[in-house]
Amino acid sequence: MAQEQVTVPISVGELVERTAQMKKNGCRLVQIGCTKVGDDYEINYLFDKEFALTNLRITVKQDTVIPSVSSVYFGAFVYENEIHDLYGIAVTGMNIDFGGHFYRTTIKTPFAVTITKEGS
Repeated sequence: MAQEQVTVPISVGELVERTAQMKKNGCRLVQIGCTKVGDDYEINYLFDKEFALTNLRITVKQDTVIPSVSSVYFGAFVYENEIHDLYGIAVTGMNIDFGGHFYRTTIKTPFAVTITKEGS
């Protein structure tokens, strides 16, 4: 049996309000994931209600500042610190902000850099 899944593109300005609406509708936050697509970053906020999945997707540049949704879903700070540390995207208003020290990495923002092999 396949799960229903919908992806809704939204703007950064709509993020907190749309997230609050998901909570009001009884949805649980499943995951916040980020991926680099060319020069852009897609950040998906995945919600579940009765096995129906909804993704709210924002597409941003690395220098975009996004608001935290941790005021709506407290545990979102984990995903938001991860996005900041691994992709270099600034998130404002996190309820717990590790200030860039959530992960220890040898390369700053390792998922935001393009690594090339020497001699290629």
